[in-house]
Amino acid sequence: MVEMGCIGVILVAICSAFMLIRSLLKNVNWWLYESHLGMKQYSLPPGDMGWPIIGNMWSFLRAFKSSDPDSFISSFVSRFGRTGIYKALMFGSPSVIVITPEACRRVLTDDDNFILGWPRSTVELIGKKSFIAMSYEEHKRLRRLTSSSINGFEALSLYLVYIEEIVKSSLEKWANMGQIEFLTELRKLTFKIIVHIFLGSEGNAFMESLEREYTALNFGVRAMRINIPGFAFHKAFKARKTLVAIFQSIVNERRKQRKENLSRQNKDMLDALIDVEDENGRKLSDEEIIDVMIMYLNAGHESSGHITMWTTLLLQKHPKYFQKAKAEQEEIIKKRPPTQKGLTLQEIRQMEFLSKVIDETMRVITFSLMTFREAKSDVRINGYTIPKGWKVLVWYRSVHLDPEIYPNPKQFEPSRWNTVHKAGEFLPFGAGTRLCPGNDLAKLEITVFLHHFLLNYQLEQLNPTCPVMYLPHTRPKDNCLARVQKCSSAST
Repeated sequence: MVEMGCIGVILVAICSAFMLIRSLLKNVNWWLYESHLGMKQYSLPPGDMGWPIIGNMWSFLRAFKSSDPDSFISSFVSRFGRTGIYKALMFGSPSVIVITPEACRRVLTDDDNFILGWPRSTVELIGKKSFIAMSYEEHKRLRRLTSSSINGFEALSLYLVYIEEIVKSSLEKWANMGQIEFLTELRKLTFKIIVHIFLGSEGNAFMESLEREYTALNFGVRAMRINIPGFAFHKAFKARKTLVAIFQSIVNERRKQRKENLSRQNKDMLDALIDVEDENGRKLSDEEIIDVMIMYLNAGHESSGHITMWTTLLLQKHPKYFQKAKAEQEEIIKKRPPTQKGLTLQEIRQMEFLSKVIDETMRVITFSLMTFREAKSDVRINGYTIPKGWKVLVWYRSVHLDPEIYPNPKQFEPSRWNTVHKAGEFLPFGAGTRLCPGNDLAKLEITVFLHHFLLNYQLEQLNPTCPVMYLPHTRPKDNCLARVQKCSSAST
């Protein structure tokens, strides 16, 4: 009995010590980030900053590596109520997560109080001179230059011919290949398009090696900044070094051509970046050009490739919508003059139902689950204070899957878009001055692909119950292993 009593005392002492250590550790982040705020700490949003240094990243990664990624945010809601705004320690910084349309839109459009606040790891991978890190004025100037080359009627009309040509040839090739990784092939397709726009014509071997490096880079963009072999960030950082070397050699060659007065017939985005100068005659440095290129080529193929895959899959899984979208495409072909050989932008604007299908896919999937800002000064939102210097995570995924905005939010239902939604309720490309500059191009690529796929092909997913992974982006773990099959009644 005495021995049992001693064991009990020891167990109680161990449990007490554990609880004390746990309490002390849980208070480290309060001491580091909140204690010096004085009275402002009492108006912070509710939340939990997790463990020292790691913060909430363990629970974030655990949720997004499970089959229920939304458990991360729902844990905040269940513990602290539906305030729509929560404090946390994310990616090494004290942060506030916002999940309501009004708060998200406010943060994205209020340039007086919020600046970009991407994690250090993301900035190091994409580039300190890229859009995600440059000043507002510099961003505005470069955005005006670059977006004019990828958006607008004239630019999109030029790219439409190339996009349609490569889509048709790719689908024909895939139909003869048998089993393919559908997502992998789509990413190669969209990468060819963005490389064509930014770098002109390049060989297949060059593009494949470049795309492999971008795949490694993308897997590290939202990973923890651990630069040790075996971790995603380390592999991504090596990929960035390779990409910088490749682009530097291309920039060197272009500058050499200029010195030798060798004119290029078909100028591309890289030429525009080399030639542009501000009102004082200042031109972009090699570092600035390369970082902008790395950013654009990464963003310019990932989103359109993934959304194209998911739209195709969702249409195949919903035959009623597949047939309705197909009928719309057939009607467009019927109305076409016999002398017309390809799609026009006017025809694409007539694809009202297909546009709703794509929007619904972007809502359900939410390719970019969040974006980052930083408070320039103390800001009040929803009755709470966001302290100066704190990061703000605009959580798109929560807005797009909010059942109060979208009943049965995980259900694919294009008819949701028969009514207009309020500002802030649909943010697939962000909002405000930092709205994704390639949004028109991305939707054009997706639409052209679906036009030809619906008319002429079917997709057989070989592992329809394949688990889905959510980082860095939502995709089947097997990259959608499938067969593309040409229909016997295919249109020309």
